Amino acid sequence: MDWVRGEKLGHGSFAMVSLAAPRSRNSTLPPLMAVKSCGFSHSSSLMREKLILDELKDCPEIIGCFGESVSYENGEKLQNLLLEYACGGSLADKLENSADHRLPESEVRGYTKALLKGLDYIHKLGFVHCDIKLQNILLGGDGGEVKLADFGLAKRKGDDSGFELRGTPLYMSPEMVTGGDQGPAADIWAVGCVIVELLSGSPAWRCSDLGGLLMRIGGEVPEIPCELSEEGRDFIGRIFVKDARDRWTAEMLLNHPFIGDQDFAGLKVSGSTSPRGPLDFPDWVSCSITSLASPEFSPENGYWFAGELGSGAAERLRGLVCDRSPDWSDSDDWFTIR
Repeated sequence: MDWVRGEKLGHGSFAMVSLAAPRSRNSTLPPLMAVKSCGFSHSSSLMREKLILDELKDCPEIIGCFGESVSYENGEKLQNLLLEYACGGSLADKLENSADHRLPESEVRGYTKALLKGLDYIHKLGFVHCDIKLQNILLGGDGGEVKLADFGLAKRKGDDSGFELRGTPLYMSPEMVTGGDQGPAADIWAVGCVIVELLSGSPAWRCSDLGGLLMRIGGEVPEIPCELSEEGRDFIGRIFVKDARDRWTAEMLLNHPFIGDQDFAGLKVSGSTSPRGPLDFPDWVSCSITSLASPEFSPENGYWFAGELGSGAAERLRGLVCDRSPDWSDSDDWFTIR
């Protein structure tokens, strides 16, 4: 083989992951890789994962794949998958190494946005990850680059063969527990569990008994961390919806103010999530700003969008009566309504 195996990085139920490097300096492979290996009897799982990663190769939030190979080591035939090496470890490592085993909301917002970008791409191509958890969310060297990994349980949407539970129980959605379809909405529920764990330092469910855990998932909703902002509480409330049909998609969640960009002109929530009067929309742009279009309402997600913040109710009133206001007296179409 044209690469050499290094130290062991981790292992799963049937595969192990090791550091690896190419044997030759002239190799087309990167200088460091992560190699996922398993016995040849389980090779079909790794080959399926490779085929999925090949279809998802154009998304920067998904771990890269450089090919596969077969090796004979210590008398055993191994199937190997050559993967991008994320030197920052996983979000599980990040949480474990943090000062109080929890992350600030500002960091969680960034990780959540990157994770949803990856999931949005996956779901639009017709796949479901099926095993979203901290251990499968990897980080680049500076901790800012997020890579979604481990597609060993991933499947095409709608590809169900009877009742089959895939993934880690603590992150399972209600529809999975009750035997429904494990579709994209199940990945979104798992994202909510990830957010709760990052913010609180504990899993969304505190239950050691599998039977009791499944009963709680089927009948309850995880507790939202009390220190979470109003934006965050609204965001996670869109995720922890028991009916998968009403749960927000990754695309919808990406437009929520909780994870919006700095230049996102959505409704910035502070204390109240709704306006208290007709002039109380904080992002209203008056007609005195000639370079910007008027705000518009998006029925898909229910938020107001505009180019920049307005300057208060008084300015808005001045804008309504400025020289660019319509001359209503010119209209011949007026009629009286009693």
